Amino acid sequence: MSIWAKFIQYYKPYRWLFLTDLLCATVVSLVDISFPQVLYWLTHNVFTRPGEEIKPVLAVVAVGMILMYGIRYICQFYITTWGHIMGARMESNMRQDLFDHYQRLSFSYYDRNNTGEMMSKLISDLFDISELAHHGPENLFICTLKIIGSFALLLFINVKLTLILMAVTVGMICFSVYKNRRMKAVFLDNRHKIAGVNARVQDSLSGIRVVKSFANEDLEREKFCSSNLQFLESKVSSYQVMGSFHAGNGLFQGLLYTAVLVSGGYFIARGNIEVADLAIYALYIGIFMNPIDVLINFTEQFQKGYAGFKRFMEVVNTIPEVLEKPDAVTLAHIAGHIEYRDVSFQYNENTEVLDGINILIEAGKTVALVGPSGGGKTTLCSLLPRFYDVSRGAVLIDGKDVRDVTLKSLRNAIGIVQQDVYMFAGTVRDNIAYGKPDATEAEIIEAAKNANIHDFIMSLDDGYASYVGERGTRLSGGQKQRLAIARVFLKDPKILILDEATSALDNESERYIQASLERLSK
Repeated sequence: MSIWAKFIQYYKPYRWLFLTDLLCATVVSLVDISFPQVLYWLTHNVFTRPGEEIKPVLAVVAVGMILMYGIRYICQFYITTWGHIMGARMESNMRQDLFDHYQRLSFSYYDRNNTGEMMSKLISDLFDISELAHHGPENLFICTLKIIGSFALLLFINVKLTLILMAVTVGMICFSVYKNRRMKAVFLDNRHKIAGVNARVQDSLSGIRVVKSFANEDLEREKFCSSNLQFLESKVSSYQVMGSFHAGNGLFQGLLYTAVLVSGGYFIARGNIEVADLAIYALYIGIFMNPIDVLINFTEQFQKGYAGFKRFMEVVNTIPEVLEKPDAVTLAHIAGHIEYRDVSFQYNENTEVLDGINILIEAGKTVALVGPSGGGKTTLCSLLPRFYDVSRGAVLIDGKDVRDVTLKSLRNAIGIVQQDVYMFAGTVRDNIAYGKPDATEAEIIEAAKNANIHDFIMSLDDGYASYVGERGTRLSGGQKQRLAIARVFLKDPKILILDEATSALDNESERYIQASLERLSK
């Protein structure tokens, strides 16, 4: 699907809001171009009459103008208010779609991409897309109506003068198209550079404790300065292109006024146009120039929005490497029999991590994988819940290939406690309940007791309602690990994977939890 076809799809839920917006834009445009026509009619048909005949007409004109601009007020209010609301709703839909797709993407995508760059696509890019979604069609529609309407009315006043005006306008259009090609590349580069800045900030702040422990604040400043200067250079390039674009269009606008002034004077001298008609013509030039100014200023907004949506589509069009088959079945009535059958795996074509692995684990049994760091133990465990797919061979649970069952049922059957524990921003209760969102308070407390963390939680000022901080910064490594184990107790899975899950615990806690895990595995 093309970028524009996908972009247009987001208008479908708001088609009536969008069409009403365009209708109001039509009314606003017609009102704006009608004033010179009213003045033209008055100067030729009313103001030439005796004073007694003019006064009654002025009253009618006043009422008509007030009514006309009252209608314009209502339409403009709708455009400004509901047009922006439509853009905000589309932005919200796009952000939800992007987040949902992030949730579907495989581990391999996150291995290759930076969190800061993904955040940039989710937030700043979509804001510019929202502005484009609202102002894009509206500005193009209004400006097109005004330009075409002005041209048509100018032709009625003087054809030759209007053709001269059209020739200069064509030159302006050619110049704008040429400059837009350059601007598209520059604004896309802006997006990549600011994503680099976000990535650098996210990386540095996430590791701020490591930074300070090594007294490497200066090093982080240097790395940030490098990313920041690259973005600055990109912005300078964009402003140079924008400068030449705006200045060039300003020159063409000057040529338009010059052409009207000189050509108009020439036609007056020859008797082809009246002075009053030239004055009306000049009013229409103002109406004609206004949408051109709007389009010139809109160009920057368009390029930013287009660049943002292009990056949005790059993510949305990324196909997850781990996909669920259309005919996948639910993994039910699990005994827990696990088999790795001639399994091989590689992260890329040049790096083979596992080769021809055969392991058979009977239901209810505990198996320990022992080996050097980087030997593939975590990778082997990650193949069971399909965080990655095998390159060759198969992983089976109760004789079923894990690729033939639904991901949700597969991962619901498996509990994982890793050495690198992640705590979500929220309360202690929230983090334990992550293993079973609908768990009761009693179930949460029981899980905490089994993980030997209940007494510590009760010693906190707010107990289970205590805030753990971002990534659990208010907790020690052992406390975070016990909370992670409590999650698994609450989930009560049929298959349990412990990836050095007790490495941060003291000996007493480790013995207690090992006994609890034995109870859990029965």
